[in-house]
Amino acid sequence: QVQLVESGGGLVQAGGSLRLSCATSAIIFSISDMGWYRQAPGKQRELVATITRGGSTNYADSVKDRFTISRDNTKNSVYLQMNSLKPEDTAVYYCHAHSIPPFSRDYWGQGTQVTVSS
Repeated sequence: QVQLVESGGGLVQAGGSLRLSCATSAIIFSISDMGWYRQAPGKQRELVATITRGGSTNYADSVKDRFTISRDNTKNSVYLQMNSLKPEDTAVYYCHAHSIPPFSRDYWGQGTQVTVSS
């Protein structure tokens, strides 16, 4: 059963932009802090950005000032706007939801490929 559905990946040239979207159920969205992670070939999955239910954000140093995470409570969705993309941003990007206590569950999307050509 797919809980998080991502879209928006693709191939883009260096310097370009992409916007990733992740939709989930109203129940999961309302009780969860949301985030984006990525995993490049041969590397561990790493945090890209997170946003709490209250809208507080956190970014990896490597994407600060280039990526913006946001959430739309009316659409039960979280977004990742990626600007000034670099070849090193190439990875599979995963949407993540962490539901707050007492639920305390983690949900992952299936991943969407982002490829940045030089």
